Amino acid sequence: MSQPESSTVRLKVSPEVARIVKPGAPRDAQLAAARGALPLAGKDLLTVLFFLCRSGDAEIKKSAVKTLRELPATILSPLCKDESLHPQLLELMVRARMADGDLMGAVIMHPAVTVKTLLYLAQKAGAEVLERLAGHQNMLYENPEIVEAIIANPAAEKALKLKLGWQDPEEITKQEPPQEDSEGDEETDEDGRSPTEIEALMEEADREGMSKYQIAMDLTVSEKIKMGLTGDKEWRSIMMKQSNKLIQGAVMNNPRISDGEVLMVAKAKTSSDDLIRIILLNKDWVKNYEIKKALLVHPKTPPPKALRYVSFMTMKDIKGMAKSKQLSNIIANAVRKELAFRIKKTGG
Repeated sequence: MSQPESSTVRLKVSPEVARIVKPGAPRDAQLAAARGALPLAGKDLLTVLFFLCRSGDAEIKKSAVKTLRELPATILSPLCKDESLHPQLLELMVRARMADGDLMGAVIMHPAVTVKTLLYLAQKAGAEVLERLAGHQNMLYENPEIVEAIIANPAAEKALKLKLGWQDPEEITKQEPPQEDSEGDEETDEDGRSPTEIEALMEEADREGMSKYQIAMDLTVSEKIKMGLTGDKEWRSIMMKQSNKLIQGAVMNNPRISDGEVLMVAKAKTSSDDLIRIILLNKDWVKNYEIKKALLVHPKTPPPKALRYVSFMTMKDIKGMAKSKQLSNIIANAVRKELAFRIKKTGG
């Protein structure tokens, strides 16, 4: 899990590092260290470079930055296995080695990496690193601002943005041909039908006894998206049955959608990867036990995410799942292990 930010850098250093970076240390020693010419272990070398990259001596600073950018990944990558590595050292690696996909993958998964560092990556990194960042689902779930930053990054591939819930505005215009603007000063939507015209359509439908389903058949894609975003429960139900993922996504973003409706989506085996992903990214929804249970057994839930919910299940549900033949091997094995653990723990 990413760490909160701190305004003060407190970095415990070894005696070897202290002798090089302390005030009044010989310039020759600092310059040699900045050039990577001193026999320092990986963590000590990174720590020294961290301080020397901030040096007021331009030559030392330039040399330290150059060394950091040219260090073999075989020196830096093992450091990411050290859980005690200071967050500032992780940020230093990000700023100096952002193009190194494998190294950034290790930094992203480090338990001490800060939200600030991950957000910087989301804003500045290239496509390969963004793919790795988007794969860290737990982090995205807890920090939706990082999802927004990835989507806004010009280097993000369209396929990746779609996976994260982005809706391409061009898709709407592709679904329906543009219509001529109606005459008059009244504001119209992108399909040429004004808000009052839509209201009039509803009133006429009510007078004629038409159902909302019949009304929906006359709506354009853009209007259906608007109904999904703003409509009542009946409208949300109708729009969720549409095959267009933009319309379904609009329903999930309707502020009035209830946990019960979300649970129905989570239980439906036909729900798409995109819908399941939207649910997973909403921390309020996944606090609901029944939604957790539905996500755990849903075939579209990524196994790493689903496995997080096993320990939350009641003993009754664990026993039921252990007998199920509908679960994937990964989930089924995890459930059986959890059941065996609880039986052993309780002695029966």
